[in-house]
Parts: sequence; structure tokens; C-alpha cells
Amino acid sequence: SGEWPRLPPPASKEAVSALPDVEMDTDKKSCPICLKNFKVGEKAKQMPCNHAFHATCILTWLDRTNSCPFCRHELPTDDGNYEAFKKEKKRAVQRKDDIETLHNSMFS
Repeated sequence: SGEWPRLPPPASKEAVSALPDVEMDTDKKSCPICLKNFKVGEKAKQMPCNHAFHATCILTWLDRTNSCPFCRHELPTDDGNYEAFKKEKKRAVQRKDDIETLHNSMFS
């Protein structure tokens, strides 16, 4: 059907352990999970998409599913089936784009 039948699996242990700690320089931003404001100087975990979260919030989240709760940017998982599914989905999109490009070059 083109969609994974359930919530994507947890983020890989390696991806989670690689998330950098960042020091918050403002108290005007809040954690998108718990909605509490960060304190100046407080450490937060930063996702590859640059969204920052309280460590306890994002680690609990990533233990359940692999994507940023704010923008859905996906981290790798340790689930081979899901990773194969993602690759195939990406290939299908690429094939569609290739066919469209070919069609446009032939008929325009």
C-alpha cells in the first residue's frame, strides 16, 4: 500500500547516542514535547533537523519511534525491515521522477 502499517520503529541506539547536547541561550524557547520553556544555560538534545528538546523528553520519544515530533525528520532505526521499506519507497519516488523526466524530454 506504500505506507508502513504502524508507527515507525524506535530510533537506532547509535543515532540516539550521537545526538549532540546544546546549551540553550534563551528562555524564550520551549521543548515541543512537554511545552516547558528551557532555562538559559540548560542542556538540550538537538536532532539533525536542529530542533532541540529536553533530553528526557526526546529520549523517551525516540525509544518509541524514530522521527522528530516537530517536523517528522527520521533517524535511522535498528529494524532491517523498516529500513528496507524506506529504501524501496525512496526508489519508487526516484523511478516516478525519472519516468516523468523521460516523458517530458520526449514530448516537449
